[in-house]
Amino acid sequence: MHTEILVAEDNPKQADLAGAYLRREGHRVTCVGDGGAVLELCRDRRPDLVVLDVMMPKLDGVTVCRVLRAESDIPILMLTARTAEDDILRGLDAGADDYLTKPYSPRELAARVRALLRRSGALRAQDQPVLRIGDLEVDTGRFEVRVDGRPIVLTAKEFGILEVLAAAPGRAFTRGQILEKAFGFDRYVLERTVDAHVMNLRRKLDDDASRFVQTVYGRGYRLAS
Repeated sequence: MHTEILVAEDNPKQADLAGAYLRREGHRVTCVGDGGAVLELCRDRRPDLVVLDVMMPKLDGVTVCRVLRAESDIPILMLTARTAEDDILRGLDAGADDYLTKPYSPRELAARVRALLRRSGALRAQDQPVLRIGDLEVDTGRFEVRVDGRPIVLTAKEFGILEVLAAAPGRAFTRGQILEKAFGFDRYVLERTVDAHVMNLRRKLDDDASRFVQTVYGRGYRLAS
């Protein structure tokens, strides 16, 4: 494995622990301690994934996340000591692909990193299908989406939701089914987070009229067939 992970954590002990465990997984790891350094490094050499603590000096993690998301589709795993639902949704709305609350186990961190890397297209793109539904094209191998030939930049979780829906156009999926199929081990994640990701997905697809993603009341979501 030749993936590069950026760990943004201002607590040196926690940064060292996370970095050591991820290196044991075969990743190249760089650790930084403030939000400004995160942006500089990401712009200088794009890592494959960012582990981003919310509470950091200079620029907090949510602000950094918004800037990164505006500039790229780098997968972002947010670390937070806060467990309130609104705080979690604040990070997801800023563009984070996943979150992990402190204290966390290094094994869970490594598992979430592996899952995000799979979703982000860090694995081999060959022999993966391209799903075409009307004007929508979902290239599952290259992690690319196009509408009317126009490229759309999605986060890993937004792409995961769209991939699930596009694999079975017309079929209605519950939020729980979407969580399980798109995010795997994240079955305990609040189902309300699916709504937040779908809202962002619709905005990026310019889907105000639900031309693509449709709400099935009392059930969940489906992709128009």
